[in-house]
Amino acid sequence: MWHRYSPAAQNFSPNLDCRAQEGHEHGAALGSTPESGKIAWGWGNLRPSLQVLSPLPNPKAGPSPSLPPTLPPSLLLGALSPALCPWHPEVTDPVIARFLPILQASFPDFMSTTPLQQRLSPGPSQTIYKRVEGTQQGPLEEEEEDREEGTEPPAHFFPMELRGPEPLGSRPARQNPRLWAAAGRRATPYLVLTALLIFTGAFLLGYVVFRGSCQACGDDVMVVSEDMNHELGPDSHQGTLYWSDLQAMFLRHLGEGRLEDTIRQTSLRERVAGSAGMAALVQDLRAVLLSQKLDHVWMDTHYVGLQFPDPAHPNALHWVDAAGKHGEQLPLEDPDVYCPYSATGNATGELVYAHYGRPEDLQDLRARGVEPKGRLLLVRLGVINFAQKVHLGTGDPYTPGFPSFNQTQFPPVQSSGLPSIPAQPISADTASLLLRKLEGPVAPQEWQGHLPVSPYRLGPGPGLHLGVNNHRASTPISNIFGCIEGRSEPDHYVVIGAQRDAWGPGAARSAVGTAILLELVRTFSSMVSNGFRPRRSLLFISWDGGDFGSVGSMEWLEGYLSVLHLKAVVYVSLDNAVLGDDKFHAKTSPLLISLIENILKQVDSPNRSGQTLFEQVVFNNHSWEAEVIRPLPMDSSAYSFTAFAGVPAVEFSFIEDGPMYPFLHTKDDTYENLHRVLRGRLPAVAQAVAQLAGQLLIRLSHDHLLPLDFGRYGDVVLRHIGSLNEFSGDLKARGLTLQWVYSARGDYIRAAEKLRKEIYSSEESDERLTRMYNVRIMRVEFYFLSQYVSAADSPFRHIFLGRGDHTLGALVDHVRLLRSSGPGALGEEAQVARGLGFQESRFRRQLALLTWTLQGAANALSGDVWNIDNNF
Repeated sequence: MWHRYSPAAQNFSPNLDCRAQEGHEHGAALGSTPESGKIAWGWGNLRPSLQVLSPLPNPKAGPSPSLPPTLPPSLLLGALSPALCPWHPEVTDPVIARFLPILQASFPDFMSTTPLQQRLSPGPSQTIYKRVEGTQQGPLEEEEEDREEGTEPPAHFFPMELRGPEPLGSRPARQNPRLWAAAGRRATPYLVLTALLIFTGAFLLGYVVFRGSCQACGDDVMVVSEDMNHELGPDSHQGTLYWSDLQAMFLRHLGEGRLEDTIRQTSLRERVAGSAGMAALVQDLRAVLLSQKLDHVWMDTHYVGLQFPDPAHPNALHWVDAAGKHGEQLPLEDPDVYCPYSATGNATGELVYAHYGRPEDLQDLRARGVEPKGRLLLVRLGVINFAQKVHLGTGDPYTPGFPSFNQTQFPPVQSSGLPSIPAQPISADTASLLLRKLEGPVAPQEWQGHLPVSPYRLGPGPGLHLGVNNHRASTPISNIFGCIEGRSEPDHYVVIGAQRDAWGPGAARSAVGTAILLELVRTFSSMVSNGFRPRRSLLFISWDGGDFGSVGSMEWLEGYLSVLHLKAVVYVSLDNAVLGDDKFHAKTSPLLISLIENILKQVDSPNRSGQTLFEQVVFNNHSWEAEVIRPLPMDSSAYSFTAFAGVPAVEFSFIEDGPMYPFLHTKDDTYENLHRVLRGRLPAVAQAVAQLAGQLLIRLSHDHLLPLDFGRYGDVVLRHIGSLNEFSGDLKARGLTLQWVYSARGDYIRAAEKLRKEIYSSEESDERLTRMYNVRIMRVEFYFLSQYVSAADSPFRHIFLGRGDHTLGALVDHVRLLRSSGPGALGEEAQVARGLGFQESRFRRQLALLTWTLQGAANALSGDVWNIDNNF
């Protein structure tokens, strides 16, 4: 270690430097001590000082180690030039000797024989280095002494003399400035090349180490990086698994499955809920899950009230003459086809065509002068399901709000959602016959269908008599569960399920979903065997009782609601996944829209070679959301997860561009018919659904931070508020305002933005902090369940997706009544008395329910109570 001693400052500096006069910018310096036989060299800019960087051995002292391989030419010039080496005539070191011919050939001007004493002459002030006694290494002290020019230093210090260059012109024959400048010019290209090589090497190294780290990064901070790695256990011999590795592993194992065969075999089995065939299928599926060596496999059995036709007294439809006598009986579609939860009994009246039978359709009928009350309605299949047409809800209607584990413990009661009128499906041929008999005004263009009747009329038509004799039976249904436990957050579940039961073959209704579910179980089990372990638990479920209004899934949710809203992250439904191949729809919670967009860009289109699924859906519509995203339907198990339990959910469907799949809910829903409708592309479309669902599961179960876009609900509120703004003048005239809703929305948006910034600036490696963020994110959907209404009276408490007076949709519909009066309409007082017009007291209550639920969501998203900052 070298130290510089300054008598004036009385301190030591670890830098050894010597002064150089202005005008000499480049150079090198050498020094030696007689005691150690070592020299010190250095190079660089000598504007303020010359640093001594490292010692070099004296060749006379013995063998010398090789010079550093990256030694710059300027250093070699300073260290090896004979003009600067006091032992030049006697160079013996083989390394130095090897460099001398090269240097002499490359730098002849510089490699002169002018001795060191002539190149570096003493000045009026010099720096002297001497060994400091008392230390093992012998540090040198630096003394500055003023001497007269020409005075020689003590002889024993001369080998260590380091002096700055003389001022220009002090010696006429001096060549040093030009020599140093030439050396610098020659060295510059080498230095630049060395720096470029170092920079390029570092860049390439960083690229390799962090490869793929931004493939999934988007404008939104919630779309997390796809380089999320999975640390394997200590016994694993594989390295870190990145998103690209997991994606490749998943596709490799998925490609080994046999989706088509499973769909065909499942559609051939009897799967009516509660039947002997279903009991056998349950045991077979349980055995399949056990064979996959999952962490947990179990079943839940519920005893539910289901309706079935009475073989001894089949349902019937008859013509009725003017005298009220029964005439000819009309054929029904099939004696075994019926409408679950229909009221039993008889109904007689004139026939009226009511489109899909929605409340707005009935209002439209009245507006056109056709009164539906007291008449039989002919409604189309589709848009809303049987459960919505006759049973306004899901689950067991005889245990509303409570799970059907044991009916002796909870005596059955009748749900308020059960209909009070009989209902019965009929065939297309019978429907065509009835439509031809209708008179009255022509139906609107959008009400016209595809039956061979033109045009459809609204009626009324001839009289009919309908008799429904269904009976209710307590029936056991079984849900089957399989689980792969997560490694870091095993108490957080990513759930995927499919309906298993069907009235007939049910190829499209449930066989496709069941086949995809089993294939995903096998695929993820194989991935686990090859080193993959999800961060969160994966829960695979086969539902029973789906054709009766998602009974199996709803009863499970009712039984475990207090647990699931804390632990379930997302639900993915495989029901009705393949009904065509022209269009793709995702019925989903807003929280999943950004993630769905990302996954669509990584799944190949099943019917357009060379395109991704995202490119297919934007081919005719650049707004992919308008083309793909749809609200959750009530007949889906996904709807109950979101609207009842507050868990974000999604259901995928490929459909035809034109008429809907015509065989759904019929005995013609066979594998052959589905294969024919898809023109042989059933395996490819089913494979695309499996890829989409599987990659979605990987992201949701594997990403360090949950990829849920919690800011989306701010846009949902804004969209609904936009439809309310046009009524602000009408409300203001009554002394009412929507300001509360605006303030609550603003607080929610600010809370979402604050959480985004917290996540962006946090350390991803902080597991405790990451879990806290994930808990807040996964409960956003639950925050929108109104805490101010009863789950027993209003089970679907979600203010955006639910049903009831507490929802934003109900508020919008109520406000529209401000302008419902017109010529011939009832007066305002009469409308209010009948509950038909705008009611201020109802409006205030609706506004309070909506506002406080939205404000509660904003407060919960803010985190701890001391972090809540709102302007409400």
